[in-house]
Amino acid sequence: MRQVVFYGAISLDGFLSDENDDLQWLLDTNLNGQSTYETFEKQISTFVMGRKTFEVAQQMMGEEALYAGKEKVIFLRGDHTNQKDTTYVSGDVVNIIKNYQKQTGDNIWIIGGGSILKPLLEANMVDEFWIQIVPVLLGQGKRLFEPGSYRYRLQAVETTQLGEMTEIHLKRVSDI
Repeated sequence: MRQVVFYGAISLDGFLSDENDDLQWLLDTNLNGQSTYETFEKQISTFVMGRKTFEVAQQMMGEEALYAGKEKVIFLRGDHTNQKDTTYVSGDVVNIIKNYQKQTGDNIWIIGGGSILKPLLEANMVDEFWIQIVPVLLGQGKRLFEPGSYRYRLQAVETTQLGEMTEIHLKRVSDI
């Protein structure tokens, strides 16, 4: 069965973005030319995100195709016409992701959106995390980990320094 993984950056106080979905604080982070992204992305065949994250990612990419040739699953409310490599879905996050897990392919990457991550955590479906911590305090914004009914014990696999940012790779060991 395909693994469900999270890879993404947060502020030191746990926010994915500020209250206006602005990521400039992240874009201004000096990585000294270092990245684990390219290696990570090779393990992924399905990208899952919410509509807002998808729109922000598209804006950041400009003319370049977003995850070209790879399957993108976009959660939204309402109807939308599917495009090449992009499927729009709505409904029960857990059941939708369980169906994708049964399909052939590499890992499923949950991008952004605590509202997508929370039900997957509550269903004990997230296998690994790559969390990049940026030494910035935002004070408020959109949290990665929304309050919910989940408890995990995680094992640190590796810590990597990427310029100003620290990445920690964690695997789920058990529920507690």
